[in-house]
Amino acid sequence: RDFIVKDFIESLSDSAVPPNRKSGPANQANAFDPKPFIRTFEHALNRMAELSGELEHRENELSTAVRRAEAQHASTLQTANRKLEQVRQSCGGLEMKLQGEDSRSVNAVVRVGQRLEELDHQRTKAQDTKFLIQCWFEVSQRGELFLLEDIRRQGGGDGKVRCAKIARQLIKISQSLDPESWQQANGVSRQVNGISESHDKSKSRQRRHNTRELIEKFSETLEKDLLKSFDDFYRRENFDGMHECAKVLYDFNGGSSVIGSFVNQHQFFIDRSQLITEEVGGDTKTWERLADPDAESPGVESSLQSLIDEVRIVVQEESAIIKRAFPYAEQVMVKFLQRIFQQSIQQRLEMVLEKANTISSLAFLRSLQAARSALNTLIDDLKMHGLTDHPEPISPQITLVLDQQFDDLFVPYFAGSSYIEREKRNLEELYASLLFKFTIFHSRRRKAPTTFMRSLAKSGSEMLASARDAYVERLDSSDLAPAQKAMLLRVAGLKDADNAKSQTEIEVSDEDGVLSTATAKRMLKWLAEAIGRGLELSGGNDTARDVSALHQILVTNLGEIYLETSLDAASDLAASQENVTKSEPDLAYVPRLKPAITIMHLLSTFIHTVLLPLAAPNISIRKSLARSTDQTMESLESKVNSILQHSIDVILNWTSKILSTQKKTDFRPRDDPSSPNYLELLQTPTCQSVYTFLSRLHPLFLTALTPGANLTSFFLEVALGFRSLLFQHFQKFQVNAAGGIVVTKDLTKYIELLRSWELGEEFEPSVEALTEIGHLFVVGPEALKERVRGKAAAAGGG
Repeated sequence: RDFIVKDFIESLSDSAVPPNRKSGPANQANAFDPKPFIRTFEHALNRMAELSGELEHRENELSTAVRRAEAQHASTLQTANRKLEQVRQSCGGLEMKLQGEDSRSVNAVVRVGQRLEELDHQRTKAQDTKFLIQCWFEVSQRGELFLLEDIRRQGGGDGKVRCAKIARQLIKISQSLDPESWQQANGVSRQVNGISESHDKSKSRQRRHNTRELIEKFSETLEKDLLKSFDDFYRRENFDGMHECAKVLYDFNGGSSVIGSFVNQHQFFIDRSQLITEEVGGDTKTWERLADPDAESPGVESSLQSLIDEVRIVVQEESAIIKRAFPYAEQVMVKFLQRIFQQSIQQRLEMVLEKANTISSLAFLRSLQAARSALNTLIDDLKMHGLTDHPEPISPQITLVLDQQFDDLFVPYFAGSSYIEREKRNLEELYASLLFKFTIFHSRRRKAPTTFMRSLAKSGSEMLASARDAYVERLDSSDLAPAQKAMLLRVAGLKDADNAKSQTEIEVSDEDGVLSTATAKRMLKWLAEAIGRGLELSGGNDTARDVSALHQILVTNLGEIYLETSLDAASDLAASQENVTKSEPDLAYVPRLKPAITIMHLLSTFIHTVLLPLAAPNISIRKSLARSTDQTMESLESKVNSILQHSIDVILNWTSKILSTQKKTDFRPRDDPSSPNYLELLQTPTCQSVYTFLSRLHPLFLTALTPGANLTSFFLEVALGFRSLLFQHFQKFQVNAAGGIVVTKDLTKYIELLRSWELGEEFEPSVEALTEIGHLFVVGPEALKERVRGKAAAAGGG
């Protein structure tokens, strides 16, 4: 506890105050008495002085004791240092003595040890040589190998390894000392000119046994024993015993027999050999989804996925066993993996793809993609596991084997151009089915009357005919799977193949001949799926060439067969309406331009966003695709422009036809009560007809053209043509004073119509010109001169 002076003084003061002097109302008047405090403080000071003296005396005693202890400790350290130095000097002298005087003895001991090791090695070699000679004499003279049999029966890994080594040495000796046994075939000696080569040998040589046959039989027996022992150890999960047998067999014949026995008798291959004959099953709806181009792919086939999952577990588990059972685990793992991929996985993969091929081309391609993706995931999982190097990364050799086995599985499906040809054939079949009714409709256009959508079918092209005929021929092909034929008919909207053959009996409606953005999106979606599949499967090899082939299919079907055919039909109809005189021209083809322009935009965007970047690595192919795309888009845009130009001609021709119905008396009204009072009318009937016809154009063409520069340019062309018609129109008529008012009313209505088209400031001078024309007919001659002078002065001042 800390000593606080203030607290100490307060405690002394408190004890010095008598009880009767403590605070209270009655005692507050008493005078302060310092004597108790003085006595208390004096006593405390005296006691503190005594304690200080005692403390100083105790401190001096302790200091003296410390000095004596320090002196004694220093003396002890000096003594210990002297003794340590003496020991060090003694050790140094002994070491110098050993290095100097006894170096010869040490070297002699080392040489004696080395000589003893050499003698022991020579002794062991001599014993082995003696035993080898004894075995050779035994097998060559008596035809027996009892010495080796005794060692083999004793068991133990070292004994069997020794048997294996001696057997190999005996084979070499036999090849050198008994070549006759190696020249015999099936127990018959080699004959030369009908006389046996062994005929002239001595009787002792003739009595020799066939050493080759005896040694090989012993080797086979030894190998069988080792294999049997290995199998027994494997069943009992005795990994040490397996390791010992595997080591002996490796020294005996490189381990090929034990590796083959381990792999061939593995329970995985026994079970799978029974299951491999099973047919590929699966739900019917799953296969239908796989063949449906509008449905998402259901993924890898169930039996193949089950096999892949089982392989993942078996390989990871067996890798641990192989690592413990074989001293050459990596070599065994390689054989095990090769057997799994080349037998189990390859056979099941071929069965799945054969089944998918019987469904449809698309089912085959989707199955191939799903299988490759699943197997690639399997390879990655095995690499991450490490297998025999678990938990470390997998060894380079096994990585190379896994990659090679994976590539070998799919070599038959990607050789040459086989894969891209499948993709092309699939897309061509799907596109032909989707556009079948469209091509049928337009091929009948010449036979159909010239009403709206029926008049779209005016002249069939060779491209339509060839596409239609190729589709019908494909449906009639014997190699087309029934499931694929049904799917193609469903896409085409037909009931059966016979219906497709009898083209004259196929019922098509007007809607079958018009463009649909949904159809175009389906075509682009199918192509995008093919491109994505190709990138995943081909790994980037020949991507530019593949993209070029798919680009050609897209441009041919979506650009030429679909868009150009429809635009040609619309252009033909627009041209046919230019000279219509009896009834108002049919402009119902105009709204059909909207999907055409939308599909053109989709086509261009898809090519520039997807196809051209993929072809970028090959500059020549990319330039070719860009040039082909530009030509296609220019052709389509020119057809759209042609339709719009025909539309302008149709509009102006019909407007001119209406204006030609204007009566000469319309602008020269008489005061005859029997004549119509045009002054009471807002406009003339001709003006009303023109206004009614032209007022329908703006909302009509808004359905075809997006508001913007193109729409404004179109209406500007129509407005300029209409202005020219009005100038020519009013030059044909004589106008009196009352008729001037009628002209002004008509022009006001025309100007109202033109202003509603929002033509911009560019057309404003034309509007003013029309307004001035109206003024010409209502002002007098003098006023007209003044107005002309005013306009001329304003023009000169400007």
